Amino acid sequence: MLSSTALEQTPAPPLSTGQPPEQAAADLAPRLAAHAAQSDYEGGFPADEIDWLREAGLLSAPLQAQWADSQVSAAAQLEAQLKTLKHIGRGNLAVGRVYEGHVNALQLLQRFGLPAQVAGWAADAAAGHLFGVWNTEAHDGVHLEPLPDGRYRLRGSKTFASGSGYVTRPLLTAALPDGGWQMLILPADQQVPALDKSFWRPLGMRASASFRADFTGLELGVDDLLGQPGDYYQQPGFSGGAIRFAAVQLGGAEAVFNETRHFLSKTGRTEDPYQRMRLGELAVLIESGNQWLHGAATHATRPGADTEAEATVAYANMVRTAIEGICLQTLQLAERCVGARGLLRPEPFERLHRDLTHYLRQPAPDAALADAGRFVLANASNPAHTLWHA
Repeated sequence: MLSSTALEQTPAPPLSTGQPPEQAAADLAPRLAAHAAQSDYEGGFPADEIDWLREAGLLSAPLQAQWADSQVSAAAQLEAQLKTLKHIGRGNLAVGRVYEGHVNALQLLQRFGLPAQVAGWAADAAAGHLFGVWNTEAHDGVHLEPLPDGRYRLRGSKTFASGSGYVTRPLLTAALPDGGWQMLILPADQQVPALDKSFWRPLGMRASASFRADFTGLELGVDDLLGQPGDYYQQPGFSGGAIRFAAVQLGGAEAVFNETRHFLSKTGRTEDPYQRMRLGELAVLIESGNQWLHGAATHATRPGADTEAEATVAYANMVRTAIEGICLQTLQLAERCVGARGLLRPEPFERLHRDLTHYLRQPAPDAALADAGRFVLANASNPAHTLWHA
């Protein structure tokens, strides 16, 4: 492992002309992994790592032609984006969580923003601003109150606001007086929310800085509002986006798989037949996850993906369920491989285990699986081979 001094002196690999974001992320992943322990404490944040993503061009990559090439199929473009997220997660799950929120926000603003808004926010991303999506309501919720001068005032707070203090363009949802839900992008470097760091005392993902953010009293203009009320919850985009965090999670499983092989090699246990059997099982799991990402990209970009929202959401829910199961099985098998010794700090496996265990706790896993079951039962007259690949 590189020392912190060596890491500080090692330049981040640039995004060279024609280098796809996927390759840039793959090249950066080992450096992210080597530095991950430096920010693994409560209140920590991988600020250096976000700078490396910025220098590699990855913060503006969702707006660039590499993921909008007319010569490349939509499925291949989406799969490249999912693999980019996976590589970042492989390097550091906390960085992957923050980057996934950044990608999500840029996709939403491109879909729902007016041309002038998109141009302005794209310029912000190109200038290095970090975006995110903060949508988890605290007990008081976030409300958007119209002011007489045409501006708006915010009241209330969000929790699990990943990247707090570093995300300068968070995308929020706020309740309107009539009960509707409005998206907005807050210039948080100018209208600074109050952060409660005591909220974030997690098992893992400590470096994601997912604090409670209070927006009470902050003001914004009409140009900061994104889309129409209710746009955020449009399907299949709302639930279908689960394939992005599933890709980051799979990156965490790959990191566990890699670290397990490294640990067995350095301890001279690669000849054990039972270890070989477990590693065979792990290899099957990891490759299964990659096949799910391929299927996710293919299904989400098929003709009719937006109009056949129920099918698209059901498939995305299968993807997140399958990858959650793959990650859990990976952790269990890896534990048996490395034993108690491998779980001791400073072995990387201890942090990887905590981070992936915590990140897997995404909202409503049972409901996601039940939704996939509801869809296949509602289409019980259709043969299985036509459900997803007709």
